[in-house]
Amino acid sequence: MRPACLRRAGLVMAGVALFSGCSSLNPFAASSPKMAALPPVTATAEASVDWEYSIGKAGDFVFYPAVAGDVVFVAAQDGSLARLENGVEKWRVKTGEPLSAGVGSDGEQVAVGTRKGEVLAFSASDGAFLWRAKVSSEVLAPPMVEDDMVIVRSGDHRLAAFDAAGKRKWSYQRPSPSLSLRGIAPMLSMEAFVLAGFPGGKLAAISRENGAPLWEGTVALPRGATELERVADVSAPPAVFGATVCAAAFQGRVTCFDFAQGGNLLWSREISSHVGLALDNRGVYVTDDESALHALDLASGGSRWKMDKLLRRKLTAPLTLGAYLALGDAEGYLHLVDKTDGALTGRLKTDGPIAVAPQRLPGGNKFLVQTQSGRIYGLTIR
Repeated sequence: MRPACLRRAGLVMAGVALFSGCSSLNPFAASSPKMAALPPVTATAEASVDWEYSIGKAGDFVFYPAVAGDVVFVAAQDGSLARLENGVEKWRVKTGEPLSAGVGSDGEQVAVGTRKGEVLAFSASDGAFLWRAKVSSEVLAPPMVEDDMVIVRSGDHRLAAFDAAGKRKWSYQRPSPSLSLRGIAPMLSMEAFVLAGFPGGKLAAISRENGAPLWEGTVALPRGATELERVADVSAPPAVFGATVCAAAFQGRVTCFDFAQGGNLLWSREISSHVGLALDNRGVYVTDDESALHALDLASGGSRWKMDKLLRRKLTAPLTLGAYLALGDAEGYLHLVDKTDGALTGRLKTDGPIAVAPQRLPGGNKFLVQTQSGRIYGLTIR
């Protein structure tokens, strides 16, 4: 398998930059296996569209919507940034720069990133420009905005924290191998810490206050004879349920840790994933690099089921919604899967490729999806 978006010394290497951030397959190669045809679905659930909105295309980048209470913030490559309430635009501004990442918000500030290595902050209430700061390289992951702080992950896998006025508070860097996947994954907040995955198969818990590491866990160990074979990056966001933290590594494993016990290892399974996973009170649900969906037992890591009817469709990580999982694919289909047995229970066609996992909205089985074509769908499972 050849990763499509590798970086050496901060530069994108040979390969094809895909909307999904990274792919183990080159779709332009003559020998690339084809996507599985869509299997028939006996619909027992329906994702109905509550509202739609268009922000603009993502281009070669990936944009995550930010959900802050009942408010949604969305952005596009051309610099558009908007605030939505129940799908209704409350304001829309041009940031003045082409964007490469976004969006992060706590409901007070909204932050986005640029290819030139800048982070731009705006008022959540009216879209007014607040401040601009420089980081060490391009910004491909959505900033984290929380507790009057903006934490930015740059493409060289460094973290930089800024206060509410844009003044740098701290930075964090750990050694990285010379070859790694492009870092587009969001960070995750847990208690007073930031959880972030890194090249070399590492997951770190870092203090939001001062950038000091609390613990570092090994998700996977690099292995193989060549640099390419030894790429084992945690390139997707981790997931949390209670005190259990799980993460997946490309060409590596799915591994879970006990956050309350200083990151002690709970269990590990040999499953490679660059898009990530989701947790609930019973299971770990992970999309592997061939777009097979696995359900593992949360306590032990034992297999519960595997669904491989959507192979090579470049599925996103799943979102847990009651009795279902929701995930998108490269042709713009949203799939609903029964959590108990992996059965396909529903399908909805959108206007373009879906590159990131659906995002949860308040109010039961409500969620949203942003496509690479720039359309946002507010949905409910019925």
